[in-house]
Amino acid sequence: MPIPPEVTGEEIDKDVRQELQSLPKTLAEDVARNLVMVARLIDEDPEAAYGYSRVALRLASRVAAVREAAGFAAYASQKYSEALAEFRAARRMTGNVDLWPVMADCERGLGRPEKALDMAGAPEVHKLDKAGQVEMRLVAAGARRDMGQLDAAIVTLQSPELASNSVQPWTARLRYAYADALLSAGREAEAR
Repeated sequence: MPIPPEVTGEEIDKDVRQELQSLPKTLAEDVARNLVMVARLIDEDPEAAYGYSRVALRLASRVAAVREAAGFAAYASQKYSEALAEFRAARRMTGNVDLWPVMADCERGLGRPEKALDMAGAPEVHKLDKAGQVEMRLVAAGARRDMGQLDAAIVTLQSPELASNSVQPWTARLRYAYADALLSAGREAEAR
């Protein structure tokens, strides 16, 4: 796939660049340029981002950051089975639990909300930072809604983070999800 000449690969995060140092220099540059294209396109053109991620994956499948990028590109393209496989591979390679909520959301995308709920109760959730725990709560509430359990979805979202007056990067998403769940349950006044 063509990559604009102004994309050098230097644009990637330094941690990813460091991971790529295990590769020969020219290969690392090619992979980095493809990863930059994934990041640039994932929101506007998920299918194109997916294409670039497949190239990076073909070049460097043993690099965790590449597996993670491929997972997010597949996720954005609603290829949930493939995304889940890539996230699992990245997790095995790093031992990191940060991808746990998005892995659970892949289970939802595959029509397995019960599996997502099982993951929400797993010990891995306690290892997540606050943002990851809130994300897991959002996924669990979505799984409850998938199962038609609107009241349980509402209760799942009720938390100290929801009641807090502090503003965090996830505050708006949590409050919106709560209001949406209330609205779905016919509790319009509370949703406002």
